[in-house]
Amino acid sequence: MESSMTARFWGVRGSVPSPGVSTVRYGGNTSCVSLHLPEGQVLVFDAGTGIRELGKTLAAGPEEIFIVLSHSHWDHIQGFPFFAPIYQPNRKIFMLPTFFGGTTICGMCQKMKQAGDKAFMCPLLDQMDGAHFPVKSEHIPSQTKCITMEEMHFLRSQGFSITRIAANHPGGSFGYRVENDAKSFVYLTDNELDPPYEKTTDFDGFVEFCWKADVLIHDAQYVEPDMPHKHGWGHSLVSQVCDLALKAEVRQLILYHHDPDRTDQELAWIQQDAQRRLEEKNPRLSCTVAFEGLSLAM
Repeated sequence: MESSMTARFWGVRGSVPSPGVSTVRYGGNTSCVSLHLPEGQVLVFDAGTGIRELGKTLAAGPEEIFIVLSHSHWDHIQGFPFFAPIYQPNRKIFMLPTFFGGTTICGMCQKMKQAGDKAFMCPLLDQMDGAHFPVKSEHIPSQTKCITMEEMHFLRSQGFSITRIAANHPGGSFGYRVENDAKSFVYLTDNELDPPYEKTTDFDGFVEFCWKADVLIHDAQYVEPDMPHKHGWGHSLVSQVCDLALKAEVRQLILYHHDPDRTDQELAWIQQDAQRRLEEKNPRLSCTVAFEGLSLAM
């Protein structure tokens, strides 16, 4: 039976790439997850360094590509100039920097966007300016288009059943939920479930958004010893994410956006502890620490 959706993981780290002998098992590339639908559609969530490997697999195909950003922090956009399809003549690539889509999360950004400030229009292309990258965006041959207004409406017009939620993160961020054939996928990275600053969305709001999702991918960058030093940095504790998965009754939890200093052994311990915590309350809820090459069919 054909899967409704398949999620594939290309980059699972946060903050900065972390290659080396201690990160071989889980990978050191920054955020990138692709979601493949049976109709041949491809949604790419974030464009960290993991998108380079994804580009190699997509270069041979004809499908249109839709890149959706959670936000424009460096670790979520830095791989885009190395994404092979942007150098293919006539390849259609749609970019949706949805942080700039007119929410109360960042009124100043919206005002700058409306005023035509280029820096707030398309961060994926803007980094290709000749100073930060040698190839300028105007010289790439693909048909790239940045959708900066009514982004969710545009995606729905292309056949995606998608919604979004404002996350708690310095500078702002978004999470996304995709539905297809009674299956549901949630991508919610760079989200601090219990921040010291004013919450954009409270815990109950996230529970509702994630309710009974088949797959929940959630930021789990920190563990208790990281606190209180990193409280307010925009990321969640593994224990908090487990509580969210339990309350939302999700089927499978994927711990994501690993701290760059977290070794393979430490991530293995985190998975064991999280699975133990979850099994005590809901044995049917599976938990996996995200790793490069992970593929999930729903």
